[in-house]
Amino acid sequence: MRRYLNALFLYLNYCIHGMAIIILALHMPDLSKQWGTDAAGVSVVISSLGLGRLSVLYVAGILSDRFGRRPFVLLGGLTYICFFLGIVNTESLTTAYVCGFLAGCANSFLDAGTYPRLLELFPRSPGPAVIMIKAFVSLGQGLLPFIIAWLAWSGLWFGWCFVAAAAGLAINFIVILCISSPQAERPRRTLERKRETGTAAWLDVTCYALFGYVGMATFQLVSNWLAQYGELIAGMPRDGALRLLSFYTAGSLIGVFLSSAALRTFLKPRVMLVLCTTVSFLSLVAVTLFPTPLVVTCFAFVFGVFAAGGVLQLGLALLAAQFPEAKGRATGIYYSAGSIATFSIPLVTAWISRHDSVMGIFLFDAAIAFTGVLLACFIAWRSRQAELAQKVAEQTA
Repeated sequence: MRRYLNALFLYLNYCIHGMAIIILALHMPDLSKQWGTDAAGVSVVISSLGLGRLSVLYVAGILSDRFGRRPFVLLGGLTYICFFLGIVNTESLTTAYVCGFLAGCANSFLDAGTYPRLLELFPRSPGPAVIMIKAFVSLGQGLLPFIIAWLAWSGLWFGWCFVAAAAGLAINFIVILCISSPQAERPRRTLERKRETGTAAWLDVTCYALFGYVGMATFQLVSNWLAQYGELIAGMPRDGALRLLSFYTAGSLIGVFLSSAALRTFLKPRVMLVLCTTVSFLSLVAVTLFPTPLVVTCFAFVFGVFAAGGVLQLGLALLAAQFPEAKGRATGIYYSAGSIATFSIPLVTAWISRHDSVMGIFLFDAAIAFTGVLLACFIAWRSRQAELAQKVAEQTA
């Protein structure tokens, strides 16, 4: 029971993290006025989150393996508190940028501590354990617009939203600090992993890092360009095209629970990884071949289920299983690759949109998704080989 209580408070941090991801964009008019800038200035601050995340994630993962998970979970909460309170109490764009950078660092600290900790708390079901993070992120993103609307309807200061988020993190910080957590099972170094050559290990790491990049890029492209694709290519009205994002979000949330249930009952994580990437690729092919309003609407939901329903987290669970004594470093490498995608992919799509059309962007995404299928198949094969070698090593030990 204690481990479930520990997991709950770890998940609650990600509910507020989900709010942090979109809170600046949703308060752009108010923050522009407060900082004496325009929407472009706020966008620069938003970009600082990605820079902060990428800057410390790998190092945080390594230190998490050395010093433990809890210090980084607590540090992530404290840093996020500084972000929320700093953003809403500054009138300087420079200070706001520093606060945004801190938010990116906070995200990295949470990842470096939380993902390995959940994998250690639930060694027999690591996939569902980390996929649930996605559900709490979506929950936070879904709740925030209602909170903002209620504050506006009540005539209250918009900053109470930031203060409430900081207060929630502070309470969670105290609870995590005080509750007695069970001792995580110390991962055993398998005989097979001891004998594995450095080249083979780096091949695995490289493939997982590439998958982290490809996985992030695949659904980032759709989430950023889906509405324009529906309007410009499928000929949908503006309001109908915007509603596509609601189908996409609903699909991603449903996908979390479907994936978790399947992994607990009848599907191995490696099979789920291949299934999700394959369906995502086929759905992209279908929507580019038949860009009608009905197909685009179905695509938004199906793609949300299979591409944004926890496939990135599932890839991390498989990577951590390959390297049980370096879960923190694995998290750092994997999500650093994903962070690079958040920087590089918008540059590529900007070039494509100037020289081609939104259709060209979706064709590019289909090519990336196909690469994801190939990587998923290779990862599944390597995972199967490692499992067989593990059984042989245990039988001969």
